[in-house]
Amino acid sequence: MLKLVKNWRNRIKSLFLPMMLKFRYIVMLVCLTGCLAACNKNEAFETYDPAPQFTIDTTAIRAFIKANNIQAVKDQSGVFYQIIEPGTGSISYTSNTKVTADYEGRLLNGTVFDSSKGNPITFTLGGIIAGWQIGIPKIQKGGKIRLIIPSYYGYGNVAQGTSIPANAILDFNITLTEVSN
Repeated sequence: MLKLVKNWRNRIKSLFLPMMLKFRYIVMLVCLTGCLAACNKNEAFETYDPAPQFTIDTTAIRAFIKANNIQAVKDQSGVFYQIIEPGTGSISYTSNTKVTADYEGRLLNGTVFDSSKGNPITFTLGGIIAGWQIGIPKIQKGGKIRLIIPSYYGYGNVAQGTSIPANAILDFNITLTEVSN
């Protein structure tokens, strides 16, 4: 009886072993194909055209400053600003200029998404969002400015965590406490 069981086991093995090897290769091929198919390009970033969003942002900013009676000026870049105090000094700004600022950032609905909370933070001008790079050079040490930044000069169509949605217009109040080259 034992010999009969061993014979059947060997026969089953010899029948199914080649089939199992083929099956293993088929499963590996399907997995590899699935992995390659999942590696497509992120089309949201490739097809993003900021021009229509910039127009939407500019319209929203104009409505916001009118509704809130803000005396803002539009820079040629499209960033709106209001110089509250110009500050003093004669720093020529470069991307390596160190700025120390006390600031608060809000969305247009008033939600505060970031603040230095009275503890000024130091940045390199070239390492911050483009809206700040455009607006900060308009004032000197001790100056205060309000920047209303279209999403293109902020974070664009990329959300920043849960506090800043994609295509968010940013509204900053900034006080420069120190500036150095």
